[in-house]
Amino acid sequence: MITLNKVHHIAIICSDYEKSKKFYVDILGLNIINETYRKERQSYKLDLSLNGEYIIELFSFPNPPNRTSRPEARGLRHLAFEVDDIDLTIISLNNNGITAEPIRVDEATKKKFTFISDPDDLPIEFYEK
Repeated sequence: MITLNKVHHIAIICSDYEKSKKFYVDILGLNIINETYRKERQSYKLDLSLNGEYIIELFSFPNPPNRTSRPEARGLRHLAFEVDDIDLTIISLNNNGITAEPIRVDEATKKKFTFISDPDDLPIEFYEK
C-alpha cells in the first residue's frame, strides 16, 4: 500500500493570469513563493502558500479550454479553505466585490459553509472551523 503524507499542491489553470493572481494573493491572502515566466510555453507558473505551506500552483496558458459544467463536471469539484468565522469571511468577500452563495450547514458536522467562484468560475468553498 502507498503511504501518503499530505496533499502537496493543487494546480489551477487560469484564463487571465493577472486577474487570478490578484484574486488568490490580494483577496484570499495567499503568499507568493515563486513566480516564473516560461517563454517557450508562453506561460506563467505561480507557486502560492497558505500559512507557510505550499498549496497552489497557478498556471496561465494561451487559450485554455473552458470548464464544461459547474459544479458536477468530471475532475476537480471545488477547492475548500477552512476559516475561523464564515460571517467575517463573507463580509471581507463583499468588501472586495465578491458575492457568496447563501450560507449552508453541513448535515454531518453542523458546520457552516459557503461558495464563491474564482475569476475562472472555479468553485471555492469556505468551511467554518
